[in-house]
Amino acid sequence: MKKIYSLILFLFLSFSYAQTASSNGDIADFNMYPNPATGGKVFISTQLNHKKEVHIYDVLGTLILKTTLVSQELNIATLDAGVYVIRVFEKDKIATRKLIIK
Repeated sequence: MKKIYSLILFLFLSFSYAQTASSNGDIADFNMYPNPATGGKVFISTQLNHKKEVHIYDVLGTLILKTTLVSQELNIATLDAGVYVIRVFEKDKIATRKLIIK
């Protein structure tokens, strides 16, 4: 029962943060495309375009992919089709969004 409550809390927090365009600590001019992704690649651009640390979680909150981006291109070819939560860290800012892979 405790796992169900944790899952519900994680999903609620993830999707509520994922839908806000600008909040304190959110990365300026964060843009992720295409979403839904179909070609095995996602492009992430920001105002600063500095090095980014990317974490991708499945809907259960398990860390699926952790990588560092120097460019804008993120390879997601190893991920199965589904809904994921992506967190991008750039300097002291964080952006959390929903990522759909078809």
